[in-house]
Amino acid sequence: MNRTTLSLIAGTAALAAVTGFAALNQPAAAGPDTARAAAELPVERTSLVCPAPSSSDLAETAYTAFTPVTKGTQDNGSAELLPAGQESTDTGDESGKGDEDDKGEKGNKDGKGGKKKAAEKPLLTQNAPGTPAVGETTGGDAPALLGTAEGQFAPGWTVQATTEVAAGSGRGLLGVTCTPADTEFWFPGVSTAADRTDYVHLTNPDDSAAVADIELYGKDGALQTTVGEGITVPPNSSEPVLLSTLTDEKQDDVTVHVNIRSGRVGAAVQALDDKLGGDWLAASAEPAGSLVIPGIPKDATAVRLIAHTPGDTDADLKVQLASPTGLITPAGHETLHIKGGMTTAVDLGDVTRGEAGSLILTPADRSVPVVAAVRVLRGKGDDQESAFIPAAAPVGTRASAVDNSAKGTTLSLTAPRGTAKVKVTASAGSGGGKAASQTYTIKKGTTQDVELPVPDGLKGTYALTVEPLTDTPVYAARTLTATREGVPGFTVQTLPDDRGTVAVPEADEDVAVLQK
Repeated sequence: MNRTTLSLIAGTAALAAVTGFAALNQPAAAGPDTARAAAELPVERTSLVCPAPSSSDLAETAYTAFTPVTKGTQDNGSAELLPAGQESTDTGDESGKGDEDDKGEKGNKDGKGGKKKAAEKPLLTQNAPGTPAVGETTGGDAPALLGTAEGQFAPGWTVQATTEVAAGSGRGLLGVTCTPADTEFWFPGVSTAADRTDYVHLTNPDDSAAVADIELYGKDGALQTTVGEGITVPPNSSEPVLLSTLTDEKQDDVTVHVNIRSGRVGAAVQALDDKLGGDWLAASAEPAGSLVIPGIPKDATAVRLIAHTPGDTDADLKVQLASPTGLITPAGHETLHIKGGMTTAVDLGDVTRGEAGSLILTPADRSVPVVAAVRVLRGKGDDQESAFIPAAAPVGTRASAVDNSAKGTTLSLTAPRGTAKVKVTASAGSGGGKAASQTYTIKKGTTQDVELPVPDGLKGTYALTVEPLTDTPVYAARTLTATREGVPGFTVQTLPDDRGTVAVPEADEDVAVLQK
């Protein structure tokens, strides 16, 4: 027997041994448990859009940006706000818009068309996570802004514009949280009445035009509109649309539906009243059978609830107020009936009666998707000021609110379904200070205006970060107040999840699939 024959026999025996071992020890067949649970990892990029803050020459606007410190991020990245139509000053394309060019695309400094201008200094650049960055503008020519955060600045990046207007229509304190672009928005609480001037601002952050349809729904259903369909928003620009120009009907309570046919936009409504001041109205949470409207100020003198059901089915809602001591049913307003496709409004008066409160709307019978918001008044007589609070999504994992001061900031937390523990962190100040944290217990069915931790040695403004420590859903809203010439200006922002992390599935090798 020659050497070649011996090698062949040995090789065959070895292969048989290996094959036998594999047959006896093959892994289980692929199944639903083969992949590991998804890991929550920090996002690497966040883009936000901020509408033009005001058309008043008396407007003074402060921009504040903040990123909470997040584990698992690398020590690099950037975050900046640029006027719509401007290119980033960073040659590494940190603007979040890719390789932009000037091939006839519209969008200039004022966000209303024209070729892009050369790169300019950002209005705001963030230097480090955990510390707010601030910028400011004055007058009525301030443009819409496009913001991008990357690397360590991306997870939970939060930006707000807070505007003070001393006099005129919409005077008072106006606040808006800059939002990601999306394709659908609902705004219950707008008006086409003679004493209101309401604009829906559509801001397009992309390099191609977006096309939007704006639908209006009043007390009897859809309003007849003239130019609400096919509104083009040029690339990298913003378009304010005066709602009263879309219809001849004058109604106090209207719901706006913004639907994007192509592209995506950021959307917000600026509601200005001749006598009652004004504020921004953010989009309501997605249509749902149950809704929570958190953080109604305890000194509210009037609360008006506006609700709309998008479909053809009527909805009946139980109306409850989550107070510091538990759920209360407002006398005379136990339920709210909403006809399909119509907008319904009801005055709840001073429903909070000097205590913190949140409205809890639940199905009285079958569940029908609804959107809702409240208009809140503070003050009396000629010194009244208004603000809006939309139905909110829960805080989720984490949420932040920025531009807080040592005085004039109120944080409301509510846990409608069960007792919750919540950690609240006050960041270092924009001009100095040391972060501080406090943990609170919110009992089931209650709303608490919590006593806030204040950063040691605070200079400037600071950010509040809310982190639920239990699985119970928590809803939050932050109120800013400022009195100028006796007028009690205020603005309220809800705190939905900051979407600072993303689920990334992990998978194991499965050689069983190779044996089939």
